[in-house]
Amino acid sequence: MVMPASPTHVELSFADALRMAMSLHRDGRYDGAETLYRRLLTIEAEDANTRHFLGMALYQRGRREDRDEAIRLMTASVQADPTVAAWHNNLGNALLEGHEPEAAAIAYRRCIELDPDNVEAMNNLACLQRGLGHVAEAEAMFQNALAINPELPSLHANYATLLAAQRRIPEAQAHYLRSLELQPVNPVVSKLLGVMYAQTGQLDKAREIFGEWLRKEPDNPHARHHYAAVTGQDVPDRAADEYVVDVFDRFAASFDERLAMLEYQAPKLIGEALPALLGKPARALDILDAGAGTGLCGPWLQPYARRLVGVDLSGGMLEKAHRRGGYDALEVAELVAYLQVHPGEFDVVVSADTLCYFGRLEDALAASRRALRGAGVLAFTVEALADDQVDHVLQPHGRYAHSRGYLARSLADNGFAGVSMTDVVLRKESGKPVSGLLVSARLSD
Repeated sequence: MVMPASPTHVELSFADALRMAMSLHRDGRYDGAETLYRRLLTIEAEDANTRHFLGMALYQRGRREDRDEAIRLMTASVQADPTVAAWHNNLGNALLEGHEPEAAAIAYRRCIELDPDNVEAMNNLACLQRGLGHVAEAEAMFQNALAINPELPSLHANYATLLAAQRRIPEAQAHYLRSLELQPVNPVVSKLLGVMYAQTGQLDKAREIFGEWLRKEPDNPHARHHYAAVTGQDVPDRAADEYVVDVFDRFAASFDERLAMLEYQAPKLIGEALPALLGKPARALDILDAGAGTGLCGPWLQPYARRLVGVDLSGGMLEKAHRRGGYDALEVAELVAYLQVHPGEFDVVVSADTLCYFGRLEDALAASRRALRGAGVLAFTVEALADDQVDHVLQPHGRYAHSRGYLARSLADNGFAGVSMTDVVLRKESGKPVSGLLVSARLSD
């Protein structure tokens, strides 16, 4: 019997192939979707749907190197067909992530003009206005959106954040609570509400929020960390690596902008202290930026550095440091572990707002001593603890504060002398100054 030949390929129409690419896209199979979208564009180079969905796939995949092409493709699609409201919202999101807030606002407004009930675009535009300091406009937009859809958790959460920034605490708490009622598992809202309760003296409610979060997500490092902070139970010696990585990877893209809004001072404080510590810049020193983050200390350190190395647990943060430039090496590592395996390699170790994720500092100071040579210099910032009868405290927001007495003893015990501690303001939080200490010391002879 002769069997019929197997077909070697199946012909698909353009529309069928586009549906297949969109199915891959919906399933999160971005590489396969991209390949098929690009093949379709070789057939219909001006097709608005294909260009928009390819742009969306590139944007959603999250590779920074794809962002410009994603924006270009989505812009071309809305120019070809300006009537699709959702496309303008998508373009606004990509533009906002690409640090083009004015263009993003135009895209969001165009979406709302086309679809006046589009609460997603209203939510996005209100958040953008909030970030730009246009508080009245943002509040009006949130209220309009909530009137259309009062059941959207993110609307309540984002509006609560605006209210919290204005110190309208009871209103903010009510909207955070409503957000959690609508979406019971939401780590970001649980953290914000729990911290707000704790900072306003409502510790019972803070413990309730963090305890409920921990019951729902027992393996969540944030839930464990903040529950320990408000209960005093099982307080870790330092924040878990997975907690720190998640915090900073999550905010890497917008970290510098957020710190600017908080009037963040730690790199500047360390930078301004360098002449007294190191003398005239001569590019003669081997310097470690321990907890380099996005490289904000780099410009202050470079004039003194023969070799400048940055180390951080967050790869996302170091990507931004790499783009900022100025470092001879950047390594993803836990700073104590890194210091321990680089004995005598550095003349200077600086750490801006990193040791606030450590309670006990003995290991970090011992490792710093090991990594320094000669009369090596250590400079760092910590949050200040007024009670000198206590060594350190894990605060509800997740960072530790340290007392002067503890810092002095720990530095002396680990071979440092010439200790200097200066009262500083590290940043603002909820509109209030955060008290800190700028600490410096040298290896003793």
